[in-house]
Amino acid sequence: MTPASPSDVAERFGTPAFVYDLDAIERAHADLVAALPRPSTVYYSVKANPHPRVIGLLHGLGCRAEVSSTGEIDAALGAGVAPEAVLLTGPAKTEGTVDHALRNGVRRFSVDSPEDLARVDRLAAARGVHTECALRVNADLAVPGAGLSMTGTSSQFGADLSWVLAETPRFGGRPHAAVSGLHLYMGTNLTEEKDLLAQFEVGIGIAAKLATVFPDLTEVDLGGGFGLPFARAGARPVFDGLAAGLEAMLDDQLPGWRAGRPSISFESGRYLVGDCGVLVSRVVDVKSSKGTRYAMLDTGVHHLGGMSGLRRIPAISASVVGVGGETEPDGEPTTVAGPLCTPLDVLARGAQLPPLAIGDLVTIPNTGAYGPTASLLAFLGHAAPAEVVVAGDRFESASRLTITRDSL
Repeated sequence: MTPASPSDVAERFGTPAFVYDLDAIERAHADLVAALPRPSTVYYSVKANPHPRVIGLLHGLGCRAEVSSTGEIDAALGAGVAPEAVLLTGPAKTEGTVDHALRNGVRRFSVDSPEDLARVDRLAAARGVHTECALRVNADLAVPGAGLSMTGTSSQFGADLSWVLAETPRFGGRPHAAVSGLHLYMGTNLTEEKDLLAQFEVGIGIAAKLATVFPDLTEVDLGGGFGLPFARAGARPVFDGLAAGLEAMLDDQLPGWRAGRPSISFESGRYLVGDCGVLVSRVVDVKSSKGTRYAMLDTGVHHLGGMSGLRRIPAISASVVGVGGETEPDGEPTTVAGPLCTPLDVLARGAQLPPLAIGDLVTIPNTGAYGPTASLLAFLGHAAPAEVVVAGDRFESASRLTITRDSL
């Protein structure tokens, strides 16, 4: 039994508990960097997992931070990310959010419209500072293969390429908000190299076209979309041929990129942290209803929702740890449900699980991304799961999120 074994985690910290392995994050970062053209920069998308040890490790490995709220700004800065390494994105940034960023030294923004750009300029002028803005552009054609398309269709993200080309002066730099970059995020959760190359080819083509319109570009952020399984068994893919393919595209379309004219950057959240996490839970009850066997856990969509409010509920796979140790994950079809008072609190239907007993531990792999903070933590007021950080066989920390109510 290692210190990070499910049994030891459950004994020391209770269940449910997410366990994040820092060594796995280092391996994922190394694989991603090897898959990208050199030189290039990686932004860690904080929304994937805002745990301070996760953010701090990735920043120490060279990642910048991509954030979308005041809370994520505070999380990044609190984890040691320098303000100049923070990029604020989002399609509906309020004045309060932008001003919070400026007040804390953030000077890099992704802007989605002329009004978004004007808002940054106006608030930066009020503080007497200058900002660098990346114009987020929505492709005119859809990109195939994306798990969740974010461009090429009608979208709240960015400005359509046709709009930018038709009314270019409206997207030009302002006195306190220079347009010095492009933000071209096409889709998410792509696990095939050919699909990643297809979306990046579209993005690079847009960047080449707009480089003639915005001659002072210093950075092109090509987004990400690097995928891996969520809450089910499966290996994180390794993209051995991606770098060579990207370098050929960049040499052809943006020939100054190797000298940083413009610099090239990418974003990743899921790929960097997804396979670092395991959710350890305990069986509270086992019962049958009208021919269906149920395993009732002390965790559910309030802890592992996968944005369950949007009905993006994961189809989990799990293994069971009983009194005798690890049990093979095959057996009888089982519906795995949680403790919430809603029929939506189901993590799996028909999962092949061995005979279960009250007190058995159930572990769910690949849960390092989009766990507690992408779930329904406030619903019904259950305690948040423990979050345990390990490095190999060494415990690093254990903590728990809390929700409080402040007077206004």
